[in-house]
Amino acid sequence: MTKRILFVCLGNICRSPAAEGVFRDLFKQAETDSAGTAGYHVGEPPYGPMQAAARARGLDLSDLRARQFEPQDFARFDLIVAMDGDNLRNIEAQRPADQITPVVLFTDFAAGSSADHVPDPYYTRDFDGCLDLIEQAARGLVSHLEAGHAL
Repeated sequence: MTKRILFVCLGNICRSPAAEGVFRDLFKQAETDSAGTAGYHVGEPPYGPMQAAARARGLDLSDLRARQFEPQDFARFDLIVAMDGDNLRNIEAQRPADQITPVVLFTDFAAGSSADHVPDPYYTRDFDGCLDLIEQAARGLVSHLEAGHAL
């Protein structure tokens, strides 16, 4: 069965599209998407510096467009992956009463990292550091799925 995974950050122009791009490159059998808890950038492509940092690693994010997270996403996806605790709380606040789709922090899959969130490079300007952590967490999520662990 194909896994449907949604990656969520605040504006959907840096962290979550990068996470989607990295993950879809590593685990092609999944259906992926990304969204933001805020609607600041709906319809926009990923932020230019994030696209450039991803492109330097061989990843093309240019086909992605920002959208806002919505309660219907709980029914559309098997797993929702938040980039930080604020995003997780904002997602959970929209959970319909009948939905049990798991919502997890992406960094929970970054074995060996002490990070408890993916820092937002829109503010930190550390696009490469963000991608390093995203790649580590994405590899961990792939291993989790390939081992057959429950979502």
